[in-house]
Amino acid sequence: MRAPTLDELAPAGHDAAAGPYAVHAALRARGPVHRVHVPGSGDAWLVLTHEAVRAALTDPRLRNDIRHSASWETDGGHAVGRNMLQSDPPHHTRLRRLVAGHFTPGRVAGLRPGIERVARELLARLPRPGTADLVSGYALPLPVTVICDLLGVPVADRAAFHTWSNELVLPTGEEAAAASSAALTGYLTDLIAEKTRTPDGSLLAALATTAGHPGSGDGLSREELLGMAFLLLVAGHETTVDLISATVHSLLTHPDQLALLRADPALTGAAIEESLRFNSPVHAGAFRFAAEPLELAGTRVAAGDAVLVSLAAASRDPLAFPDPDRFDITRRPQGHLAFGHGVHHCLGAPLARTEAALALRLLLEHHPALALAADPAALTWRTGTLLRGLTALPVHLG
Repeated sequence: MRAPTLDELAPAGHDAAAGPYAVHAALRARGPVHRVHVPGSGDAWLVLTHEAVRAALTDPRLRNDIRHSASWETDGGHAVGRNMLQSDPPHHTRLRRLVAGHFTPGRVAGLRPGIERVARELLARLPRPGTADLVSGYALPLPVTVICDLLGVPVADRAAFHTWSNELVLPTGEEAAAASSAALTGYLTDLIAEKTRTPDGSLLAALATTAGHPGSGDGLSREELLGMAFLLLVAGHETTVDLISATVHSLLTHPDQLALLRADPALTGAAIEESLRFNSPVHAGAFRFAAEPLELAGTRVAAGDAVLVSLAAASRDPLAFPDPDRFDITRRPQGHLAFGHGVHHCLGAPLARTEAALALRLLLEHHPALALAADPAALTWRTGTLLRGLTALPVHLG
């Protein structure tokens, strides 16, 4: 018999997809770990408290490689190569080392002028005055442009790339996900071949020069290169889209906080950190699998069991963050887990923070009378096992 879903566990009157935090709070009050059914993936242990999530993310007995799953037979046909998110040390350590230097705070600081240029160009295209969808007009094209420029994806291909990417991270159905996986695999295979033949100074071209020499410790196999391209392109924009739009949404629905930020733009970084805590774009980390029997926050986990750590629930844990359901940009939310924790801590965190802070600062400078153009209750959130974000954010530009 399967475990109940989050929808089935939701308190009366609460929709787990639209507002999961009340569901998390109700479950957390009963204990840190619960058995739940994840549609399309099966049963898993859901970890909800800040302390238990941190412990799970650093427990070496919990592995990211799906081959540790008791129910593993295939990857379902949707994996694109082999990437860091699906790997464990020492394999993960080698893969991460090959790209970590490209995402240091110093390297990202060098990208700031380009990010600002893209943001200003996008803002110039928005109507003034008038209304616009901030997701499609600004929050989406900014990180897509930045990561595609970095990796060398041609402008003409970017719309199709995002369509495939979105289907894989928030699938609408089994057939659609499989089709997007096949299309993206074929596209990236061709793109890597092109970068290998004609290096162009992009990050993907630099990685392609190492392909076929993994034995040296400094190279990638063809499968690893494909997985690396997939992970950097998809993870490099999907979550940042949600971070930018959710931050603007939180500010517009909390006018006192927006007023604080307008009075003191130096709070921009703090506003991004509070948004990461309050509306974590990565709702849950990738599935982990018990390589051996273990105890997690007092719960026995059998070898092969799946474990799903809720980063969003951990960042609303009242034991870690007083009054956690209050959006407060003067809070110093040290220890939020929006970027994960441990060896899989998000490699692109410096880039995401920089993009979001620049996007927010420039948006408020260009549109000082910015306001919502829709009832907040009528807005739709795209939800999946791992990610959560707005499908659209209509605003009055003033």
